[in-house]
Amino acid sequence: MRQIFLDTETTGLSADNGDRVIEIGCVELFNRKLTGNNKHFYLNPGRESHEEALKVHGITSEFLKDKPKFDAVADELLAYLQDADIVIHNAAFDVGFLNKELALMGRPLFKDYVASVTDTLVMAKEMFPGKRNSLDALCSRLGVDNSGRTLHGALLDAELLADVYINLTRGQDALLIDVGSTESTGLNVVAIDLLGFDLPVLAANDQEIAAHEEVLKQIDKASSSKTVWRLSA
Repeated sequence: MRQIFLDTETTGLSADNGDRVIEIGCVELFNRKLTGNNKHFYLNPGRESHEEALKVHGITSEFLKDKPKFDAVADELLAYLQDADIVIHNAAFDVGFLNKELALMGRPLFKDYVASVTDTLVMAKEMFPGKRNSLDALCSRLGVDNSGRTLHGALLDAELLADVYINLTRGQDALLIDVGSTESTGLNVVAIDLLGFDLPVLAANDQEIAAHEEVLKQIDKASSSKTVWRLSA
């Protein structure tokens, strides 16, 4: 499976109000392995960055003045992304900006060029509800070294995101292994059918049942007796 981890930097927060993309970073994984086939563009947006955005990425208009416009690199970028699974942190933001850039060229939406878009922010919120799920927070939680990230940069952030994603999905490998799929490695792997195991069922003891009931009473009180467990019982 070919995956592209993508990040952008922009002049501000609103594509609809005229902010533009100034940097795009892409990192390729194939079958969960880095390939080194990455893409990185700095772009001349034709406008100044907002002060707050400049504090985040540090990319000045002076630096960007001799860089290409988005339309000059669009074909190269889209050919690279063609039919790949795209992974983005807070995808709505980046895809919104890329859609606006494509619209200015009279091109179709970003989704029409790629196989799918996965949002790691959505994944993280499902896995870690109620916790901070910024890229920095996930790096800290998952043991990903982001010590070089003093400012945001699209390529560095895409590289960090790839590492974060691998850690977020580390437990998703199949438990049943196909012997034929390992022939090229020279390993003798035996397939294990987990359906053949008779797993023991451990019933809750009286103390655990009482503790569970106490928790349900607290939820009853906080939810005006709308505890889902009781309603569905």
